[in-house]
This record gives sequence, structure tokens and C-alpha cells, in this order.
Amino acid sequence: MLASLNWQPIWLTLELAALTTLLLLLIGTPLAWWLSRTRWRIKAVIEALVALPLVLPPTVLGFYLLLLLGPHGPVGQLTQALGLGLLPFSFAGLVVASTLYSMPFVVQPIQNAFTAMGPRPMEVAYSLRASPLDAFFTVALPLARPGLITAAVLGFAHTLGEFGVVLMIGGNIPGQTKVVSVAIYDYVESLDYASAHLISALMLLFSFVVLWLLYRLNRQLNPDNERHPS
Repeated sequence: MLASLNWQPIWLTLELAALTTLLLLLIGTPLAWWLSRTRWRIKAVIEALVALPLVLPPTVLGFYLLLLLGPHGPVGQLTQALGLGLLPFSFAGLVVASTLYSMPFVVQPIQNAFTAMGPRPMEVAYSLRASPLDAFFTVALPLARPGLITAAVLGFAHTLGEFGVVLMIGGNIPGQTKVVSVAIYDYVESLDYASAHLISALMLLFSFVVLWLLYRLNRQLNPDNERHPS
């Protein structure tokens, strides 16, 4: 049964999740650091924008991204002027949509980790003449490691399960934009319940193992939370 399964959507989904998670860590870490330290009045607006995918229907986000990235949208006109073509219905478009949709699952855990750290460790680093950049990489990031791990796992796992956004932006192009969630939808629509069940069971098992490893790792990194539950 496994030999007859079309593995292409699975590999494409894993590739999308890995690339999206990497981009989210690169973008989300400095953003989370800024949000945890700034006192600017617009902070609440930025936090609301970051958290918007948590409450917004995925199709709404996908629709507006389609308009923004399409041939008449500002981003679409820019990518065409640069000779990059259009992002909708391409793997690059999926990456952009997934990055925006999974943003809160990465930014919020890292921001919480930075906030819980407090200002004292950085003040000590500065008193020892460490530069802000050096203190960030040698003090802040190691102390925020549990939050970074949680963010990476949640961002990866959330991207695996996306459907509405990827369908709106990527469509259903085999080998390019047909990810696992779309493949399952196709199997069900064609009444191929055996294939739908198999690929769904594989993703269910994989997602469970990923989250189980996350909780196990968090217990190892924070043993005091287990000994002294609040």
C-alpha cells in the first residue's frame, strides 16, 4: 500500500514546511526581540497584525494575498518589473503565504521567551562591555532557546496542516503546489478513501511524534517546571 502511495505531495509539504520555518526564524526572531523590548506606542498594532492569522479565516488571508501578489497588485507588478514573474500558483507563492500565515506561531513563543528573560542578563552583559549584537547572540539567544525550539516546531507543524491559504495561492498543480492537505482533499473528492486514510494517518502520526518530542524536550530544558508546577 505504501509503495503505491504518491509521495510527491508529502516531500513537497516537508520542503515547504522546512523552508517556511527557516524564513520565519530569520524574520521572527529580530521582530520578537523588538516587540519584547520596545515601548513604542505602535507596538500593540504590530502585535495585532502578527496575531491576525490566529483569528482570520485562511481563505480571507489567501484572497487578499492573491490580490496583492496578482498581476494587478503592487507586489505582483513589482515582481513582474523585476523579471521574477508572478508568485501565485508557484512554490515561491506558497512560501510567502505560509510564512505570513504561520507568523504568530513563531513570533509569539520567541517574544514570550525574551520577555521572561527580563532586562537583567543584558544589563550584566553591557556592564562587561559586550556590544548589543554580541550580547544578543551570546546571552539572549541561549537563554531563549526553549522558546526558539517551541517556535520552530510549531511553525513547522502548522505549515504541514495548511489548506485554505495554500489552495488559494497555490492551487492544485502536481509537483509544484499540490501539498498533502490538497492531496487529501482530492482523494476524498474522488472517493478514494483508502489513499486519503493512508496519507492522513501518516501525517497524523508524524505530527503527533513532532509534538511529543517538543514537550519531551521542553521538560528536559525546564526541569524546574516539572518539580514546582504553578
